[in-house]
Formats: sequence, structure tokens, C-alpha cells
Amino acid sequence: MSEFEHTRVPPQIDPASTPARDPEEAQRALARVQALLEKQRRVESLVEREQTPAQDKRPLVEQLVHRQHLTELKSIVDRLHPADVAYVLEALPPEDRITVWDSVKAEIDGEVLLEVSDAVRESLIAAMDPAELVAAAQTLEADELADLAPHLPPEVVESVSQTLTTKERAQLHAAMSYPEDSVGARMDFELLSIRDDVTLEVVLRYLRGFDSLPHHTDQVFVVDREGMLRGALPLDRLLVSQPDTAVAAVMKTDVLTLAPMDDVGEVAQAFERYDLVSAPVVDANGRLVGRLTVDKVVDVIREESEQEVLAAAGLREEEDLFASVWQSAKNRWLWLAVNLCTAFFASRVIGAFELTIEKVVALATLMTIVMGISGNSGNQTMTLMIRSIALGQVTGANAKRLIFKELAIAGLNGLVWGGIAGSVAWWLYADIPQGPLIGATMLIAMTLNMTVGALVGMFVPLTLQRLGRDPALGSSVLLTFTTDSMGVFIFLGLATLLFR
Repeated sequence: MSEFEHTRVPPQIDPASTPARDPEEAQRALARVQALLEKQRRVESLVEREQTPAQDKRPLVEQLVHRQHLTELKSIVDRLHPADVAYVLEALPPEDRITVWDSVKAEIDGEVLLEVSDAVRESLIAAMDPAELVAAAQTLEADELADLAPHLPPEVVESVSQTLTTKERAQLHAAMSYPEDSVGARMDFELLSIRDDVTLEVVLRYLRGFDSLPHHTDQVFVVDREGMLRGALPLDRLLVSQPDTAVAAVMKTDVLTLAPMDDVGEVAQAFERYDLVSAPVVDANGRLVGRLTVDKVVDVIREESEQEVLAAAGLREEEDLFASVWQSAKNRWLWLAVNLCTAFFASRVIGAFELTIEKVVALATLMTIVMGISGNSGNQTMTLMIRSIALGQVTGANAKRLIFKELAIAGLNGLVWGGIAGSVAWWLYADIPQGPLIGATMLIAMTLNMTVGALVGMFVPLTLQRLGRDPALGSSVLLTFTTDSMGVFIFLGLATLLFR
């Protein structure tokens, strides 16, 4: 009659012992943990100063204090949600992080490992022995285990795989076979499905047979005897309709379906557009194989946002906040090297106009204004383009219109703010003969350079997208290079022509 896909039962937590979730709980817990660890360090420092060379054992008082601090630390951590534990761990230096990690309940180790960043996860896994890793992984469902498996030693994955049922093992291998950015790699195998030839009363009895429903269950999927998706029965329709009504009469047939190879970033936009909580995933034959839930979509949105921020700043990868100086420095070398080369190029542009600057020294103080405001204007255009590309709003049909619009905006802003800057420059240098020419140079140079900034702000993301790269990759570095170099060239070039 029906089917309930259930892979693993997560650890059960007594609701009475679990405090209500508080958005600020993680920050308060972090402050308490940091204060406790600092208190322990002060105690150890005091004991070390008072200890004589003949004493080779930790004093009893220090042992008792240390044990008391660990007990208090464990009581703080035990009350936290796994996501809050991850937040605390990411905000601590490596030595304190391991101390707190040792106080985390073993039954939520796997969930915490899923929540922390890649860099922090690597340090925590390195601090665990194989038996601990196996125990942590065994608490996870097949789709969650697939997310964690690439970060675990192969022998640990193999050991955990041996403990799974045949069905769970097949689900794990299926999830691991899909690309990281695909729906298949993120889908949940735990779902509810029924057939359309039963009544709602039968469905209600079926659902009451479970202790709890899969998380984010907002609909029950309707399939035929071969498992082919026929539609979905929203829970609100189930509850408000008459019990003797047939499922076929109230189910939705216009259900958004996903394929395992769909890009999960594009699917996230569909979830946002249609306010979805879950969506079925079907194979090429239309057979229901899983579902994608809103919690996974939120993770995707957060990850893509973080990647865009890092890429725009020229960082190659996410790094541990407390990584070694050497590792952090290497992560920033690539675009710093690019920026150094572009800076030398800009300096050579300035050097080519040394004679002009010697004639009118005021130019040296004003050219930074042209560079700065053009860079800001271009950054506004670039941010808008990157966001629009990420939302899929920029297409071949509207790209040309957007380009002309941004050029018009840059031209208008150049005339307005260039006119203001030119008037101020004229006023500042009204006592020299070239004062009016300086003002005119500012106006023309700012208009032209803001137009250049708009062009770069549009074409860099579009070109990177065309090449299959992240549109935000190093975009700010390239924009700064162009607006600085072209700003100097345009401003001093115009001055050279006008001041002959």
C-alpha cells in the first residue's frame, strides 16, 4: 500500500531537557567558554610559578580545579545545539578548540562535524582516532554520511559502510557518485510515499504508525506500484479534507520535480521563488529516488555566499580563522601577486607623465580622487552584475540592454559628480592660471573613468561566467587595477593635452 523510506534513526533527545532555541545562545556560550578557559590558564600559570623543581606531579588542588572546569565546560556544551557547538569551535584557537571538542557528547560528534567549516573539520578529524570517527559517522543518515565521507579516511568509510544495511549502503554509494554541486549529492533518502488508490483515512492511520515524521515533511509523495511519481499530497489538504476522500481527488499533480544531476545552486533559486519546503527527486524514468529539503538549500545558499565573498577578495579557499600564519599567508598570495604587478603597471603610467606633474603639482593630489570614485562606481556595477548572474537574471536577451543602461548611469554620475569635483578643484586652485583647466580636466576624466569602471564591472563577471568560472573570482582586484591605471592615464593624459 505504501512505503516509508527510513535509513537511520538520529539520537533521540528528551524535549523536556532541551532548552528553547535562542539566536543569541551561541554568542553567550562562546563568551562563557572563553572565560572558563582563560580562568583555567590563569590557575595553571599560578601553580607553575609556585611549583618547585622537585615537584614532578601536578598538585592535587590544580587537578581538582581542572576537573571542576571541565565539568562546567561540559555542562555548557551539553545544552547547545550541534550548530551552536560548531559556532563555538570555529571561534576558538586550535588548543582551546580541542579541549572543547573533547567535552562534546559523542552522540552528536557527527552532526557537529557536518556543521563546522571544512578547515575546522579537518583539524577535528585529525584529533580523533579511527574508532571515534567510526562511532561519530554511525550516528548519521546515509545522505549526511555522504557529505562527510570525502573528509574521512578511506578505512573509516569502509568500516561504517559495513555496518549499514544493503539498502543504506546503496543509498550511500548513490549519493557519493553525484557531483558535489548536484541535487543528487544533497538529496535526502528519508521520505513518505503512498499510492493514489487509497483514502485519506488510510493515509492518516499510516502516518500515526510512526513515532515521528522525517524532518521538513510538508507533503506525502504519491507513487504507483512501480514507484513512479504521480503527484504529492500536502499535509494541510490531508488534514482539512474528509477522511473518506480518495488521495487521487485531492493530491497535487503540478509538482516541481528535480533530477539528481540538476545544479543545486539553480534549484535553490526555485525554492526561494516558490517558497518550497521540500521537492521530490526523480530519476530519468520518473521513479522517486529522494527529496531535497529546505535545510539543505539554506546550506547551499550560505556556502555560495561565502564563496563569493572570498572570491571577490581574491582568497583562494576558505581558511581556518586560527590557521598558522604560513597557511593563511599562502592562501592570499595569488591575488596579492597579481595586485603587485598591477600596482607596478599603474606606477609606470604615472611615471610617463612626470613632466606634466612637474608643471602642475596640483595634479598629483587630485588624480587619487579620479581613481577612488571611479573604483567605487565600478564596484557598485560589479556587485549588481554578480548578484544578477547568481540569480539567473542576466541572459543573452537582456545583456545588451543592461550594458547600455549601466553606461548611461556611469555617464550621468560622471557628469554630476565630475562637475562637483571640477568646481571644487577650480575653487581650490583659483589662484593659479591653470585653475579652470584643472576643473575641466576633473570633469572629463571622472566621466570617462566612471564609464570605464562600469564596463569592467559588467564584462569581468560576464566573461568569467562564460569561461565557466566564479563571476566573483578576483573581480575586485581586476576592477581596482583598471580604474587606477585608466584613471591616471585619462586624467594625466587630458592634462598633458590641455596644459600645452
